[in-house]
Amino acid sequence: MGVIRKILGPRSKYDKTLPYTYMARLPIMEQDKNLYEYFFADTICGLVEYLAEHNKNPEETELFGVYQKIEVPLDTKCALSDDGKWLRRPQICKAMEEYFAKTLELRYKGHVFEGECSFEDRNTQGSGPF
Repeated sequence: MGVIRKILGPRSKYDKTLPYTYMARLPIMEQDKNLYEYFFADTICGLVEYLAEHNKNPEETELFGVYQKIEVPLDTKCALSDDGKWLRRPQICKAMEEYFAKTLELRYKGHVFEGECSFEDRNTQGSGPF
């Protein structure tokens, strides 16, 4: 990464058709569904892998693509295997790209299994809970 990219950040962060970041929201307590913990990553694959590593229950998880001023919900099912477990790379990338091809919903755009990934310049580390 060049000096300018280090200062400005990844080029894909300036593409307004792609989420700026990804977020997962999970309830903290079963009794109170209004209290949440949040997890973040610059890529959906990084976020989903982070959730899997931290044993977060997919059934309780809400996923979002976060654009500049809006959080757009994502279908959690497209990040899960047939047995309900979080997918890993490259399966998550392939699943998201297939979902985009099927629905043409822009919130799933950019996840390429074969070829160039729109998020290649981003950090895939997850963080949280916050």
